[in-house]
Amino acid sequence: MNEILSEGLVMMCIGMGTVLLFLCTLIMAMNVMSVVVGQLNKWFPETGVNVKPAPVRTTDDSEVAVAIAAAVYKN
Repeated sequence: MNEILSEGLVMMCIGMGTVLLFLCTLIMAMNVMSVVVGQLNKWFPETGVNVKPAPVRTTDDSEVAVAIAAAVYKN
């Protein structure tokens, strides 16, 4: 039983070490990509696109009252 427990602990340490190594590699790759994209943005800046915001539609209370009355009448 002791041998099985020690093999399990070894496998657990190997698995957790592999995950830790992968996560550290992933973090380093993300940091490198952040620097690369920052440099690319300096060389090829984005042009601003003028987008008009959608007009805000205001509803008056009469439309809301009609909708409520229609919903109540339907039931």
